[in-house]
Order: sequence, then structure tokens, then C-alpha cells
Amino acid sequence: MTGRRLTRPTSLRGSNGVAFGPDGRLYVAQFLAGRISAVDLASGDVEVVVPADGPVQAPDDLAFGADGSMYITDLVPGRVWRRRPDGTFSLVTDQVRLPNGITCVGDRLFVNEMIPDGRLLELREDGPVVLTGGLAMGNAMQLGPDGCLYYPHMLTGEVFRIPPGGGEPELVAANVHEPVAVRFDQGGVLMVLSRGAAGIVTRLDLFGSGAESLVTSGIPGLDNAAFDTENRMFVSSYAGGGITELHPDGRTREVAPRGLAGPYGVTIDLGGAVHTADHYRIASPQGPADDVTTTELLTFVHGITADGDLLHLTSQYGQVRTYNRTTRDVRTRATGLDQPLGITVDGDGALLVAEAGAGRVVTISLDDTVAVLADGLGRPVDVALDEQGRCYVSDEDRGAVYRIDDGVPAVLADGLDRPQGIVVTGGRLFAAETGQHRVIAVDLATGERRTTAEIPAGEATDREQPALFAHGLPGVPGPFAGLAAAADGSLYLAADGTVRHFTPAETR
Repeated sequence: MTGRRLTRPTSLRGSNGVAFGPDGRLYVAQFLAGRISAVDLASGDVEVVVPADGPVQAPDDLAFGADGSMYITDLVPGRVWRRRPDGTFSLVTDQVRLPNGITCVGDRLFVNEMIPDGRLLELREDGPVVLTGGLAMGNAMQLGPDGCLYYPHMLTGEVFRIPPGGGEPELVAANVHEPVAVRFDQGGVLMVLSRGAAGIVTRLDLFGSGAESLVTSGIPGLDNAAFDTENRMFVSSYAGGGITELHPDGRTREVAPRGLAGPYGVTIDLGGAVHTADHYRIASPQGPADDVTTTELLTFVHGITADGDLLHLTSQYGQVRTYNRTTRDVRTRATGLDQPLGITVDGDGALLVAEAGAGRVVTISLDDTVAVLADGLGRPVDVALDEQGRCYVSDEDRGAVYRIDDGVPAVLADGLDRPQGIVVTGGRLFAAETGQHRVIAVDLATGERRTTAEIPAGEATDREQPALFAHGLPGVPGPFAGLAAAADGSLYLAADGTVRHFTPAETR
């Protein structure tokens, strides 16, 4: 039994830089998936043209040269690649820190850096040439009708321009809503995309009336845009993926459907609502028409557990945070942990966290004191509590699930193939055994185990891609299939782009 999907499948789980290729298709860089796809706008068909097992690890933006070559910014490794029309790759440079925005001007190639005090550079055969520095996190840029390069400062809400030959940057617009990309339509009007939850696009008619207006798309986490020859605007979303046509009046038409980027952890609150940790946001997979509702854009969320109005969250990059759904406040509970993943909360309000990189389980008290509950594990992925308050932990490296007795791990089940998410309900422990694409149930009293559900094979559980780090900034998170149980005994599995629901009858 594979359960019922709560969201539509999407072939673009996270979509970043977009550009039209010589064949008329829209090419999409997918940072989280580590690949590049091409979308046929007429049919919506999506083809992977640069798979995740190639030289490009974290593609974030792309542009096409005059000869049809695709130039790709490989964000985390700090590389820029050229993919020739025959499909062969060559490295343009590895001398750029967090390269993101990229554009071609004839035979010239320009990139900028998505870091504080970043640089805008021209990439020449004899090496990078700096046009200017001081970028407050650059991103998608484009040549304007006046022959200048336009680019955003993500941290300051500004847009600047500079001649391709260099010079003093000129401020074009200030107080722009969370700018992430600048794009010109076919009429020369500047569109500045916002990365915020409302999906705002600021329209600046710089070379005509000078008017400024806002379009609200409702698409959270806009990332980039491209205009076709008919001046239709197509946008991507780093948070929800997909490709959407955005009309001037704010109406939208999905070309490739949006969905979940991960998802990673999953939890059920007391009201029965499902919440997922989806890397860039907290999301609920129970929106209208099998859609996904964004609760909050909150970067780097991976583990999640509900606690009344609170959602406790981990990040594989070292943080544990608590999000208050009523006030929308975020409280940092711990930092500097080594890949914290699964999380749960005990009856006294203390947090228990599987610290995968350190091979241990830690507790975080109400006053945010961190203590070690158990160590000496391989790679603990998730934690769960039974009705007596006893702690269980899955260890994907050692293929086992342990019960923690007085700080000592005792084997409950071993010989498993990459167990990840776990949950305890009805006297049984359920574990997502991702290496075998199944969910197993282990009787806590007898140790008897059996398969209760199947996990469809997919990228999130199959792909072994560890987290990458460069220049102090995080990269692609590793896979993590989450499990949660509702009060009626039904199970929810977060993996491979969706959340699946298994009824109590399916898990018996």
C-alpha cells in the first residue's frame, strides 16, 4: 500500500534561474534537486537535460550565449560552467564566491556574487575582471535597454545599474520589497521580483512614463522570470517550484505545477492539521485543490514537531528554533549543532533532537540548556517517545532503531536499510526504511516486525547527496524521510515531493 498523496506531484521541486533556450523551451535551474530541466510551455512537459549526477552540483541561475551554449552558476562549489550545444561541459571559472546572477551580452559573460560585499564580474578567457564590489547579496541580473547591467541588492532592497565596461554603480530604485531578480519585458519595462510570501512584482517604467506599480501574484518565494516573444511573463519559485505564467493584472496560470521542495519532517498538531518542514518554509499539504499552503517562509527547516501553538524546528545547518503560529515570532533555541535532524518534545516541554553529525541525541530544556542524552551512535536521524516517555532513535548508518535506557542505546530492531523517520503509536514503532522503500512496524512488547506500507522509489530517498558548505554558507541538504502519527492512528509520510496519508486500516 502506498497511501494517498496529499499534494499533486511536481517535476520541478524548487525552481530558480530561468531562461529561454534556442529551441524555444524554458530552461530551469533547480538548486535543491541539483539539476536543470527544460519546460515546453505549450504542453507543460518537463525534460531533465542536466541530471543530478553530472558535474554541476548546485545550479542556481543560467543564461544562453550567442552560440547556444548554456552558462550555469554552480552556487555552493563556487563554479561557473559552460554546456555546449553538443552537451559537453567545460569549467569557465572556480574563482567566484557563491556565483548566482548570470547574463550574456553578445559574447561577453557577467556574473555576480550572492554574499555581503559581493562582486560583479566579467568572466574573460584570461580570468575574472571585477566591475564593482560592495553588492549586498547580488542575484538575477539583466542588460537594460540603455546598455547597462541591472542587478538587485537583496539585503538592502535596492536596484543598481552599471555599464558593462565598469564605472560607478548608479542607484535605480530604493525601498523595493525584498528584491531577488530584475527582468525587462519586451517593452523595456523593469520588473523586480520579490522573494517574500506575497509574491510581489514591482513594475518600473524607467524609460517611459516613470510610473511605478505593484503586482501581487500570491506565489510565495519568487525567484526569477523570463519573457517570451509575445511578452508573456513566466516566473519560478524557490519555495514552491513549478513554472507559472503571471499576467499584468496578477492573474496566474500554472504551466508546470508547484508543490513541495522536500519535504523533510512532518508533524500533526492537536487540531489534526499537517505541517511539513520544506527547507525554505513551513508548509501544510492540505490546501485547496491538492495545493500546498505556506504557513511561513522560514529558511532551512528540516525537522519539525508540533507543541500546541508552537512548531519546533531543526536545520541540518546547526540550528534549533521554535516558531509561534499565533505571534509568528521565531526563537532560537540552539546553534552550532552538527546536523540536527529529527525532533520531538516531551511532557515537560523539553526538546529531544537527533544530532546526526555528532552521533548523539541531545535535550534542550525550557531555558535552552543543551545536554547529551545518549552518544556513540552512527548517524541518528529521528527521535520518538512512547506513552511512558521512553526515547527511541533511528540510526541510518548502523541500520538500527534503539531505545535509550538510562543514556545507553539498546537495540529494538537491527538489520534495517537506512531507517530514517520514526514514530510511536498504539504500542508499535513505525520506521521509514528508505533503503527498502517501505515503512515497517515493530511491536514494542515482542519486537515482531512487519511491512505496513510502501515508499515509492524517488529522488529524495535514493539520492545520496550530503550537505555542501562553501564560504560559510549552507548548500544542498541531505535526504530525510519523516513520519508522523495522528490521534486516530493514521500515518503521514513526508518523502519524495509529497506527504502521503495511510489510514489506520492500511497500517494494521
